[in-house]
Amino acid sequence: MPGRELPPTSAFAGDDGRADLELSAALSRLAGEEQGPVDVVRALAGARVLVPVVAHAEELVAAGPHVVDSQGSTGIVAIRTPDGRTALPVFSSVETMAAWRRDARPVPAQATRAALSAVDEGWEVMVLDPAGPVPVLVPRPAVWALAQGQEWVPAVVGDVVDPAVTRSVRGALAAIGEVVDVQTTAGGRAEVAVVLTLRAGLRQAELDVVLERVGAALAAEEVVSQRVDSLELRLRSA
Repeated sequence: MPGRELPPTSAFAGDDGRADLELSAALSRLAGEEQGPVDVVRALAGARVLVPVVAHAEELVAAGPHVVDSQGSTGIVAIRTPDGRTALPVFSSVETMAAWRRDARPVPAQATRAALSAVDEGWEVMVLDPAGPVPVLVPRPAVWALAQGQEWVPAVVGDVVDPAVTRSVRGALAAIGEVVDVQTTAGGRAEVAVVLTLRAGLRQAELDVVLERVGAALAAEEVVSQRVDSLELRLRSA
């Protein structure tokens, strides 16, 4: 059955609140599968989503694994993800929004514009349909790609790190003499794990300096900052 009709706008007059067909199909393919949201992000690039607006945004409200955070006086709310980041919640349909908060008013927007709004607000990620049935975390590089109208190429596919990302990580750390070897792998706590083999015999103070230089070098590497959602370091001694 059609959902309730949304307030008409010049771009969305007649929108009945149902999910975009391509986005719905991508979500169906993702359900129950251990894979990244590449198809969902691709479908979002051409989809209308619903951004929630609430009458009062002053309180913190539990929402499954997420928390609705107070974000100014406009009534647009953000979600705090389990790892502490701030996300813009968006919804594929009025039904999925109602399952999250019945008091939220759906405002239709192109997903690309929603992503641009998230970037402008400094919110790192987006969450599509946070109350399900298929919640999808849209990672930071994908949000940036959507906002810029570009295709998102994930840094990790399956358990394999993109060779271009690995080359960039190694290039960024090549000038740090205490780093003997650099490997990359799919992370556990983060998207990508950087495995460093360090020169033996480093004292704690020296190790702290090396790790500070490593962090600064990786943060300054353009491919890493644009392609990798999150990094973790793993240390080995030569």
